[in-house]
Amino acid sequence: MHAAYAARIDADDPLSALEVGERPDPTPPDGWVVVDVVASALNHHDLWSLRGVGLGTEQLPMILGCDAVGIGPDGAEVVVFPVIVEDGFSILSEKHQGTLAEKVMVPAGNLVPKPAELTFAEAACLPTAWLTAYRMLTTKGQVEKGSTVLVQGAGGGVATAAIAIAHALGCTVYASSRDATKRERAARLGAHAVEAGARLPERVDVVIETVGEATFDHSQKSVKPGGRIVVSGATSGHLPKLDLRRLFYHQVSVLGTSMGTPEELAALLALCAETGLRPVIDHVYPFTEVREAFAHLARGDVFGKVVVTH
Repeated sequence: MHAAYAARIDADDPLSALEVGERPDPTPPDGWVVVDVVASALNHHDLWSLRGVGLGTEQLPMILGCDAVGIGPDGAEVVVFPVIVEDGFSILSEKHQGTLAEKVMVPAGNLVPKPAELTFAEAACLPTAWLTAYRMLTTKGQVEKGSTVLVQGAGGGVATAAIAIAHALGCTVYASSRDATKRERAARLGAHAVEAGARLPERVDVVIETVGEATFDHSQKSVKPGGRIVVSGATSGHLPKLDLRRLFYHQVSVLGTSMGTPEELAALLALCAETGLRPVIDHVYPFTEVREAFAHLARGDVFGKVVVTH
């Protein structure tokens, strides 16, 4: 089968480690099934894998990709939940071959029905970044209609998802970015766009934090007493200064999270089907142009998801 895979590790030039070619079809063990992939979505995790973060040479060659939607063994349209828990927590493309291929193998319990209201490309965007954002807002952030939310770093996959989901849930959303174009796009998603580090008109109930060191001080100053800072990434650095006085005096909670559960993915899919919420898609590439899709993601001028279709 055709696949895009990490053939080598190259921390300095990750795209040079990407190969596109034939890989063996998966042979599922008991309890696992094979999905015929219709669409996949790229994540920055794929670029980190090519750099060797979380992926060692002994695991190569490794088919990349975490997100996928396709046709299950019974002919039904399914979304693939990418977390594998049978041998310790991992996501597809870490210990098990990923989704950027014609077929992917997963435990049978990892298949979630795809709502007819969503296209394959739209549904392919949801299992990683959008699921992470949904869990950050709901399970961890406990937002409800009327809550106030600050999303740091508008433009990233999780941040873009958080803006759209929070707006659909009836929250007042602020979104920060250094980039004027990304602020404009965040505003079109329903956010009050602000420059990075700018003082907000009000303190918020929940801060969605994926940036890390560059924004964390602003996050601490922007959350209201009793509020929550929910963290799922640290793209600008992982050792921010934590103001413990502000933390305990204002009884602020700092919560870490990653990914979600199959039940949360089903709830997110239902939210999209029922409300008309749709993932933001930056660009759709046919699989024949998967190299161009990776290069586009690596350049960083992306707002929303990059999708690859078969």
